[in-house]
Parts: sequence; structure tokens; C-alpha cells
Amino acid sequence: MINRKLWLIDAGYMYRGQSIYNRDYSIDYVKLRNKLEIEEPLWRAYYLNSVPNPTPDAQVSFYNWMRSAPPIGPKIITKLYELRSSEITDLYCEHCRRKVPVACPNDPKHRLSREQQKGVDVGLATLALTHVDNYDTLILSSGDSDLLDAIEYITEKNKRFELLVFKNGVSTDLQCRADRIYWIDDFASEVAR
Repeated sequence: MINRKLWLIDAGYMYRGQSIYNRDYSIDYVKLRNKLEIEEPLWRAYYLNSVPNPTPDAQVSFYNWMRSAPPIGPKIITKLYELRSSEITDLYCEHCRRKVPVACPNDPKHRLSREQQKGVDVGLATLALTHVDNYDTLILSSGDSDLLDAIEYITEKNKRFELLVFKNGVSTDLQCRADRIYWIDDFASEVAR
């Protein structure tokens, strides 16, 4: 029996995970895909990320490489969303239980902003649900419990659910629903760039 596998990758999660694992560590996605395909080939893989506009040339080259077929690249479909920037004027103080103003220590007139990944979680859930009839196993590289409803839906459809994650920053709600967990920390040297 063929076990069709869909691999969904949250780029922001993987970037943070490898940075927490080791500041100098970087994953080679060709090696990581090969590691996943030891038992069976993947049906399809997606890499979702938020990018600035305009996207730097180095990032564009990386996404082109990600889409390239072996032996050049890992043959992973990339879905890119616009990185959102929002102005910060105040933050919530848990001790005072109210919002307090925030200012640059160099010049209070400087504009403070925060860049936020938007669309990736919705994209991951949408792909998992739209392809539900095309795969038997969903492999997720994300630690976000926001995906829990989608995961519960696919597991109720008798789909296998597996995680390919770092040990740090993975929702226990996702962990307890996984049929299998591949801890990248345990084989990180094998898939390092």
C-alpha cells in the first residue's frame, strides 16, 4: 500500500528552531528531505514564509533553489506572503495591568515598528485541508497550536499526523496528537548545511 505524505513547513518556525538549537546551525533542505524519504517518498512538500517587499536577492535565490528538483535542490513548493509591519506606540505591562508608552532611547521621535509574519498559519491549515483527500500522512514542521483545529480535523479523517520539529517551541497539544515525532535535534548533524 502506498502511503502518500504531505510535508508542510513553517519557515519562521524552522528559522527560530535552528537558531535556538545553535546560533550557527543551518538546515540543508536537500539532506532533510532525503532523511524523510528513507522509508517512502513524499507526495508533495510546501515551504511557507513571509517576506519583505521588495524581497532581497539572496532570499529570491534561496526560494528558487528550494523549488529546484534534485540533485540541485529539494523540490519544495514555496508560498510567500507579505511581511507586515506595524507601528508600536505602547505595550501592555503585566505588572501595571495597562498599556504604557514606548519610545526609542536615542530619540523619542523615532518611529518604532515590529515586523510580523502574516498568512502562514492560515496557509498551512488551508493546504492541509484542501489536500486532505490526496495524502495519507501529514508531516508538519511547525510548533504552533493555532493549527490544532485543522490537525484534529485531519486525524478524525483517519490521516496520520507526524511532526518534524526541534525539541524547543513545540506545542504539547500538537505533540500529544502526533502519531510520530521526528526530533531534528537528534539528527541535526546529518542534515546540516
